[in-house]
Amino acid sequence: MRHRCRAVTGVLAALSLVVVLAGATAPQNTDVSVSVTDMRSAKGQVLACLTTRPDAFPDCEKDPQARKLTVPAAIDLHLDFGAVPQGRYAVSLIHDENGNGKLDTRLMIPREGYGFSRDAPVRMGPPKFAQAAFDVAGDPVRLAIRMRYLL
Repeated sequence: MRHRCRAVTGVLAALSLVVVLAGATAPQNTDVSVSVTDMRSAKGQVLACLTTRPDAFPDCEKDPQARKLTVPAAIDLHLDFGAVPQGRYAVSLIHDENGNGKLDTRLMIPREGYGFSRDAPVRMGPPKFAQAAFDVAGDPVRLAIRMRYLL
């Protein structure tokens, strides 16, 4: 009887440890949302991209796991990417005023609005992923991205 009791106690202790470890290592998802500021009009749509891959930033074409949103433009715009796994992310936005699904340019200069997380600077081309990247871990992430227009 003593041996059975020790065996049952040992099994219960092992199961408790497995449950505790499983709970500690389970990945948590965190909500990510963006408030877009400085929209010049409510024409067209806003194309948004959230990615973890530096090689897919800023257009997300190379990232099948990227979260992409297309929403009607509004002066007071709020985007919700939902719950995402913990990690390092970057967001890019395009104000597609004519609704053709892309950023229009003239002589390589954007004719429509654009924006990046962390207000990443734009110099001779879009910023690097590292300049726009932010961490997602635990607490909900609320970003503000300023839309910029050159023409």
